[in-house]
Amino acid sequence: MNTEIAVLTEDNIDKKVIKRAGDILRAGGLVAFPTETVYGLGGDALNPESSKKIYAAKGRPSDNPLIVHITNMEALEKIVTEIPEGARILSQRFWPGPLTMIFKKNDIVPRETTGGLDTVAVRMPSNKIAAAMIDAAGGYVAAPSANLSGRPSPTVAKYVIEDMNGRIDMIIDGGDSDVGLESTIVDFTAGEPMILRPGYITKEMLEEALSTAVSVDKAIIDSNSKVAPKAPGMKYRHYAPKGELTIVEGSSEAVTEAVNGYVSEASLAGFRTGVIATEETKSLYRADSVKSVGHAGREDEVAHHLFRILREFDDEGIEKIFSESFADSGLGAAVMNRLLKAAGHKVIKL
Repeated sequence: MNTEIAVLTEDNIDKKVIKRAGDILRAGGLVAFPTETVYGLGGDALNPESSKKIYAAKGRPSDNPLIVHITNMEALEKIVTEIPEGARILSQRFWPGPLTMIFKKNDIVPRETTGGLDTVAVRMPSNKIAAAMIDAAGGYVAAPSANLSGRPSPTVAKYVIEDMNGRIDMIIDGGDSDVGLESTIVDFTAGEPMILRPGYITKEMLEEALSTAVSVDKAIIDSNSKVAPKAPGMKYRHYAPKGELTIVEGSSEAVTEAVNGYVSEASLAGFRTGVIATEETKSLYRADSVKSVGHAGREDEVAHHLFRILREFDDEGIEKIFSESFADSGLGAAVMNRLLKAAGHKVIKL
């Protein structure tokens, strides 16, 4: 397949490119496109054959639900059976933006899109290129992240092209993603709102908006589980670099000393080594590649850089990666969620 590649910016959206992307999607094809979170791999959400193509292009298990992207509340009303008051409140506060909510679906949404579930995950992206394309496609675009299943999600078009060139019809290069992590997912189908995937919209932000407690699903569904995942990213290993990633937890001095020891052992064994550090600690490590995700305590910087750094380690052929841990609250919860999944929950506690 010949993959068309177009370059756009939110300040200069070529209407011809958007129309071409919309035509491809309406015809059942696939288009990768930028959002404020990560790049998405889009297909017509109401066409079961398009959703099948998405799973095939990604090598994604077909019981892993896709997120339906829309641009207005009228579109939401047509695909769900009801909109709880809490969901309306969150939509007013955080849409368009990096928040996905799960609702009971209408029959118009095929089970191929929802991973066989009676629920549908929906989000309204704030990226202007994404919004224009969704409208051009008819208003409903199903889109997981635009990477091969299990790989780190792409936040720049370079890695979309690496994974998807020749697999899909079109890639829209819209520059760097702003947030760098996938959207927060909140489930409204089981009574009280529950976070199924942490993201930029934090638990604290949700509770402030709703004036009530929001729970977090702590269930760990391993790869052998026969339980269908309720949201993207809950069941299968995600975000993983090609090299083996280990998270090291402890005091700053203890982590630095331990990581340098692990790096030395790995280097002596012939492995190329990498370290994920902060601006404050990057000079303390000795490895083939030491990368800073930003300043300590600035989880927004860490979130923005994390997936790109994991991809860069792949580019450099790094085989053993060691990472500092980060605060597990606020946006840090989303960062640690992604790191733990990328590491296969391999953590050394000092």
